Amino acid sequence: MSTSTFSAAMLLRRLRRLSWGSTAVQLFILTVVTFGLLAPLACHRLLHSYFYLRNWHLNQMSQEFLQQSLKEGEAALHYFEELPSANGSVPIVWQATPRPWLVITIITVDRQPGFHYVLQVVSQFHRLLQQCGPQCEGHQLFLCNVERSVSHFDAKLLSKYVPVANRYEGTEDDYGDDPSTNSFEKEKQDYVYCLESSLQTYNPDYVLMVEDDAVPEEQIFPVLEHLLRARFSEPHLQDALYLKLYHPERLQNYINPEPMRILEWVGVGMLLGPLLTWIYMRFASRPGFSWPVMLFFSLYSMGLVELVGRHYFLELRRLSPSLYSVVPASQCCTPAMLFPAPAARRTLTYLSQVYCHKGFGKDMALYSLLRAKGERAYVVEPNLVKHIGLFSSLRYNFHPSLL
Repeated sequence: MSTSTFSAAMLLRRLRRLSWGSTAVQLFILTVVTFGLLAPLACHRLLHSYFYLRNWHLNQMSQEFLQQSLKEGEAALHYFEELPSANGSVPIVWQATPRPWLVITIITVDRQPGFHYVLQVVSQFHRLLQQCGPQCEGHQLFLCNVERSVSHFDAKLLSKYVPVANRYEGTEDDYGDDPSTNSFEKEKQDYVYCLESSLQTYNPDYVLMVEDDAVPEEQIFPVLEHLLRARFSEPHLQDALYLKLYHPERLQNYINPEPMRILEWVGVGMLLGPLLTWIYMRFASRPGFSWPVMLFFSLYSMGLVELVGRHYFLELRRLSPSLYSVVPASQCCTPAMLFPAPAARRTLTYLSQVYCHKGFGKDMALYSLLRAKGERAYVVEPNLVKHIGLFSSLRYNFHPSLL
């Protein structure tokens, strides 16, 4: 018998052993069915999944999002039109103590009329503070208007209900005459003004800086209460420069340059691998325990979680404030940033030493200061605000899109 004939005979014997009931064939079929059929069918409309069919759904979903945002903007406008005025003299919900525990500063400019972004943000904070009740008596809402023109209708409306600081009111604005001041540097200067105004006006323990297109999640106040009073008493979290309450969902996957996520990803495999192995061995009537099968299911679960989208599995942490995680921060972005008062003062000093420009916005400036100044910062997961603004205050966007 020739060598080629002998090899063919051995291959046929091995193929015969791979019956439909063999472990290898079953796991292969499971992989093909999961990643080739079930997951694509289930996830093709999930915006932050690898299975998302962008060419099929993105334009329609973006238009639906814009239409829904218009409706919510109109609802927010009616909300304040029907709300009794406080004439800006007291907080919208509670008369805060002389020294509030938390000041919620909402930075606003006039943009894209009709969507009423800042009204959506403030109305949601109002509702949540009402639900929170006396537990939030130490919380103070504060609006910071950095619009250079006097045409910011929403800010004027809110001044009846919320204390407002107007950066350009009664000042001679020479912004347009200074070619060295670009829109990114102006945004940083606006941020510095609002943070400094919050500290000078109220001298709080904490300042929450919120941009006017970041709507708070329902759990924001219970989670902040837990984080600041319990978790941030831990030594490694003390003296943090800031805590981010938002990170873009598209950047939350495991395959990103953030080492802590790799450890979490391996942990997912170590948790789900043995569990899925036990389920498989039980239903397939396999005796004992198989390490190769466990390795397969560990890799299988890690791949499934990544491809479906880590963002969607993070949502499970909303079941309890204690399940939210706090991890080292990355550079993007700044829709909602929490500063302890001492750290806020250090931040003002740091930001005064940097100049922002295209490619180096205030978010990158803040992140670059961490290493330069030996500071630490963190981000909470999942997000505590939703970013609803498809129209940037820095760039013209004629074709707004969710991605």
